[in-house]
Amino acid sequence: MRDWQASRRGVLAGMGGLSLTACAGAPAVLPVGGPVAGGNTSLDAIARRGGRRFGTAVAWNEAGTGMSLSNPDYAALVRSECGIIVPENEMKWQALRPSPDAYDFSAMDEIARWALAHAMELRAHVLLWHRPEWFPDWLNSYDFGANPVREAERLLVDHIATVTARYGDQIASWDVVNEAIDHQRRAPIETSLSRAMGNPEAVIDLAFHAARERLPDAQLVYNDYMSWEPAHAGHCADVLRLLEGMKKRGVPCDALGIQSHIEIFEIDPATGVGPYDEAGWRRFLDDVTGMGYRLLITEFDVKDAALPGDIALRDAKVADYTRRYFDLMLEYDDHLDDILAWGMVDASNWLQYFEPAARPDGLEVRGTPYDSKYRTKPMRDAIAAALQA
Repeated sequence: MRDWQASRRGVLAGMGGLSLTACAGAPAVLPVGGPVAGGNTSLDAIARRGGRRFGTAVAWNEAGTGMSLSNPDYAALVRSECGIIVPENEMKWQALRPSPDAYDFSAMDEIARWALAHAMELRAHVLLWHRPEWFPDWLNSYDFGANPVREAERLLVDHIATVTARYGDQIASWDVVNEAIDHQRRAPIETSLSRAMGNPEAVIDLAFHAARERLPDAQLVYNDYMSWEPAHAGHCADVLRLLEGMKKRGVPCDALGIQSHIEIFEIDPATGVGPYDEAGWRRFLDDVTGMGYRLLITEFDVKDAALPGDIALRDAKVADYTRRYFDLMLEYDDHLDDILAWGMVDASNWLQYFEPAARPDGLEVRGTPYDSKYRTKPMRDAIAAALQA
């Protein structure tokens, strides 16, 4: 992984030559990894002792709400705890591509500027979310013309070339393809792009080759949401088959991003937390790393639907489940790179509006390190303890 200082070169030129001061009220450069509430060492500072960074998803909106870096409370928390950030939605096709011939970098540029201003590393998410429900409408109905293969290739390569040219000197780790598995077919998902090019593998392969051509030194990642619960065994097998195929075809993918939206949808009487297939998960990680892929935890949070409503008890159980997961993942120390939460504060975490994660009692999901009043929770302590251990 490149040092963040080296990765800063040329970024402002890539964003149209705008300077940091062109953004009203641009902050001074601040150090990462400072003390947090109560004088604790930041999660990033602890993670760096093991040669990795800790970070979180962020957003940008003018209203200054939620995970937006224009929200002063959230931005302050990110500065105090994190050394790396990733855009939640601002780099996805829906945000960047309002039409086939236009790009809108306004929100993503704000996140990139903020990261530079605070000497903070930036991850890329994502060059291609290969699912039709997350394509912009125009892409699902796009007319690929008389030569659909060539037009689909042009469209995809142009997107990757344009985005990487803008942010390539700032970002060292890129989610190239996200969630490409069709669970009904147990195979890579079909989209307008795959139908034009003949099969999904052609799209996936081209995305990685196009990214490598333009990012020769970057870490290229396949990102997906399989996890260690028994219900995910089929998904793990499908992802493993996808990675095996890419390896055989010489696709330049360096790492697997494990989203790690871990789940407590039922209680295991033996542990008092959610069931997890430790042996199966280890086999999966062994197979992935045995092929030479590195690992990242890219989107960590916890679904707490089966836990009781009592906050103290629930937070303790979530912390217990978190510690078990991190202890296992950190056994792969030689293969594990950065660790990112998918939001630091409960109120702005996506699980609050993700229907499958809803609690039957209607209470707020408490799946992040900080509560909705920006107070630390036992989960934060569990992550810190696992990183220290």
